[in-house]
Amino acid sequence: MGRVGFAANAARLDGDRKQVIETGRTRLMIAGAVFAAAFLAVALRLVDVALFSDSYEPRTARISADERMRTGRADIVDRNGVLLATSLETASLYANPRMVINPEQAAHRLAQTLPDVDAATTLAKLTSERSFVWIKRHLTPQQVHEVIKLGIPGLEFNREERRIYPLGSLAAHVLGYTDIDNKGLAGIELQHDEAMRTRAEPSRLSIDVRVQHVLENELADAIARHRAIGGAGIVLDADTGEIVGMASLPDFDPNRPNTIVEDVRFNRATLGVYEMGSTFKIFTTAMALDSGRVDLNGGYDATEPIRISRFVIRDFHAKRRWLSVPEIFMYSSNIASAKMAVDVGIANQRAFLARVGMLEASPVELPEVGAPLVPQRWREINAMTIAFGHGLAISPLQLVSGTAAIVNGGMLHAPTILKRDGPAHGVRVVSERTSERMRRLMRLVVEKGTGKAANAEGYLVGGKTGTAEKTLGRRYSKKALMSSFIGAFPMNKPRYVVYVMLDEPQGTKETHGYATGGWVAAPVVRKIVTRIAPMLGVAPVDEQAREVQERLMVNLNTVQAGVRRVAAH
Repeated sequence: MGRVGFAANAARLDGDRKQVIETGRTRLMIAGAVFAAAFLAVALRLVDVALFSDSYEPRTARISADERMRTGRADIVDRNGVLLATSLETASLYANPRMVINPEQAAHRLAQTLPDVDAATTLAKLTSERSFVWIKRHLTPQQVHEVIKLGIPGLEFNREERRIYPLGSLAAHVLGYTDIDNKGLAGIELQHDEAMRTRAEPSRLSIDVRVQHVLENELADAIARHRAIGGAGIVLDADTGEIVGMASLPDFDPNRPNTIVEDVRFNRATLGVYEMGSTFKIFTTAMALDSGRVDLNGGYDATEPIRISRFVIRDFHAKRRWLSVPEIFMYSSNIASAKMAVDVGIANQRAFLARVGMLEASPVELPEVGAPLVPQRWREINAMTIAFGHGLAISPLQLVSGTAAIVNGGMLHAPTILKRDGPAHGVRVVSERTSERMRRLMRLVVEKGTGKAANAEGYLVGGKTGTAEKTLGRRYSKKALMSSFIGAFPMNKPRYVVYVMLDEPQGTKETHGYATGGWVAAPVVRKIVTRIAPMLGVAPVDEQAREVQERLMVNLNTVQAGVRRVAAH
């Protein structure tokens, strides 16, 4: 080849080597530029997510266990620590429509996989211009697994919490419920929404789930038996003001907030205000005795109806004679109760009812609280009708709280749905002597009066029946009744007050067609007391024991003799 050929080959090889090196350098520069662009894009996306993302898009940051506890919603438990409400961690499905390759197919497959997911609605979301859309909130673990198996790009999960009520509808109106974002919408969930969000320890209620179950069970049975449109029931600790059980039927399942309609959301026990009928005579009689205007041996003439203005006040079961105070209460005389109120005086009546909490809304810790309907002008006719439970509308909880004060020795305690750890501080509203006499009269109603059906053997129930006609328009309807019974036990030392009300009950063969409080509500109280007394540690007593008789007996012969002397003069 020679020296010339060898030199030419060497030059060519050297040129090729330089070209390869130059090509490699160019490729490295291009690769570096690509990687730099990629890193820049990631960096810009991080800035976008951190600062400029859609306000509805979840932010996924690592948080400690303590921080999770602080950001979660506190549990709710009953007075004995039974879990009533808690929050469970769930996964919610969202999508970035810009990353979904085939929206039509994705929407169709998601609708087949997840219940309550509509294909058309989902397609509209997946074809939107947004970078974030919710597909379905709070999926079960199985649903999460099924979605992952679909392998659809652009779908992601976000950790959330869902409010769960393990006992279903039990105490629904007390607990309330939350929306899909765990914000309280009713009941204690709404009332203490901020506290629930900021504390870790459970919220302990005064409710006892055992008592609550009995109350709801017996109330529901009575509503069905008497074809009532609804009802309410309350069990209250007379010594502390704690609400041990409170029910309003019909109720709802707080686990399914989207199905709750207005009618079942209404809390008859605290939000509803009603004319209470003859149960209100508890306050009229206590007021008269406490004022000193009358004593147990006194009485009033109930011979003829009272005619005032265009109104006529009559007795349902008229005796048409003078009645002693125990007889007025036992036979539930409207005529004598009206005269009793006039005797005490309009101003004194109003002051007394204000003192026992009848003229202002209950202070219970719930948002659903009704304000009483009070006459704008308190005239003599108002005083008379209010004396027997008409012309003044209050909530059942107000009635129960005021009655507790009448029977517990005279101390009014603000009703509470929260468990009290310390001593309850009350305000005296009647004397201990008046309270003792009222206990005798309320026991008399159950022994010999209109409340016989409430007698739970061994538990010394005392109480008062109430039947009020509902107003339809501007008239009272004789066929639409609010029938109730309020009782306390044991009457030798009352610990609990029990109230039952049926809204528009119908008479049955067993009640001989009657739908009054003594026939339809009193038996329910008897059943409730019989079932809950052992749970609450109240032991039965011998009702005929001398000590019991001395503390509770009213000698009708003696008081009748006394009223005959009054009538003679």
